Amino acid sequence: MGFDSGNVSFRLFHLRQGFTRDAVERFAALAAPPIETLGRDPIQGWVSGRHLLDRDISEANSVFGAWMHLCLMRAERKIPEALLRAYCRIEEETERLARGTDMLPRQARAEIKTRVVEQLLPTMPPTLTGLPMALSFRDDLLLAGAMSDQQLDRFCPFFRETTGVMPLLLTAETIALLRRQVNATDLLPSSFTPDQSVESDIEISLGLEFLTWMWFFWEREGGTFHLPDGGEPYGFMFEGPVMFFREGQGAHEAVLRKGSPLLSREAGIALYCGKKLKRAKFTLARGSRQWVATVDADFGIRALKLPQTEQPDPAGRFEERMLAIEEFWRAYMTLYDRFLDLRRQPAVWQQQVDGMRAWVAQRAGA
Repeated sequence: MGFDSGNVSFRLFHLRQGFTRDAVERFAALAAPPIETLGRDPIQGWVSGRHLLDRDISEANSVFGAWMHLCLMRAERKIPEALLRAYCRIEEETERLARGTDMLPRQARAEIKTRVVEQLLPTMPPTLTGLPMALSFRDDLLLAGAMSDQQLDRFCPFFRETTGVMPLLLTAETIALLRRQVNATDLLPSSFTPDQSVESDIEISLGLEFLTWMWFFWEREGGTFHLPDGGEPYGFMFEGPVMFFREGQGAHEAVLRKGSPLLSREAGIALYCGKKLKRAKFTLARGSRQWVATVDADFGIRALKLPQTEQPDPAGRFEERMLAIEEFWRAYMTLYDRFLDLRRQPAVWQQQVDGMRAWVAQRAGA
C-alpha cells in the first residue's frame, strides 16, 4: 500500500500554497474513526502510510525527509451480490408460496430486498480501501493514488476539508499553463493523418498530441535527451499494449496488445484514420537506472516500477523511492516542455506536423 513498496500508480496535483511539517496536526484532526464504530454508513479519514488501521498520525510515523506519507482510508460494509441475490430468492419463494401466486409484484420484491439488506448488512465484515498520498514540503506538489473520477471526487474534497486548500489536478492543459503559460484554448487542433478525407479534430487534446509526438520523436530521433541542467543523458522507448483514441465516426478507441503492436501495420492504420496515442508502456533509462510505467494522455502514471533501492531501513527506503519518482517526473516534464516549446510556435509546429504526416503515411503503407 502507498508509495513505500512495489509499483506505484498516481496522479499529480499542484498546491496553491506551501505546507510545513505543522500540517500533520490538520490531518491528525481528521484521522479515520475507529473501525469498531463502523455501522451501516461508510466511514473515512486519514491513516498513516504503514497500514489502513494505523490511526496514529504523527510526525514520527508520517513525515520522512521532505515528504508526508498518508492514506485516505474508507471502510464500509458490503453484501456480495451473489449472496444478496440468493437470500432474496429464498425470501421471494417463501413469500410466493404463502400468497399462492406464480409471481410476486415488483413492490413486494423491493420490500423483500430491503428487508434482506437490513438483516445481512450488520453481519458483513468491513471492506477497507485506501487512497495513498505523498505531500511534498519542498515544491508544493502532491501525489495521490486517485486514478478514477470517482476516487478523485472522494479525495480532493476531503483534502480541502482537511487543509482548506483544493488541490489542482495536473493534466496536459494545466501543466502547459503552469510551466509554459500556454493556454490550450488559444491553439488549433492538430491532425497527424495525411488522409485529407478524415474530418479535422473538433477539440484539442495536448495529452494525445504529446504521446503521439513522443512516439514520433523516439522513432525518428532515437528518444535521447538531456535535462536542462545537463548531466548524463536519458533515453526512453515505448512498448505495447497501446491504446489509440479519436472522437468522431467509427470506433473511438483501438487497443493493440501482444506481439509488437507499435511495429504493426495496425498501429499505422490507426494513426492514418486520425487516431492518436492515448496509453502506452513507457520505459525511461539513465545509465543503469530504469523506470517502467504505463502513461496516459491525461498524465496518469500507472504501475511505475522504480529502480532498486539499497536502503535497509523503511524511512530511508521511502525517501529514496520518492527521489526516484521525482527524477522520473522531472525527466517526463522535460520532454513535455520540449513538446510545448514546439507546439506554441505555429510555423515550427507545422514543420513537425508535416514530418509526422509523412511518418504516418510510411507506417500505414500509404
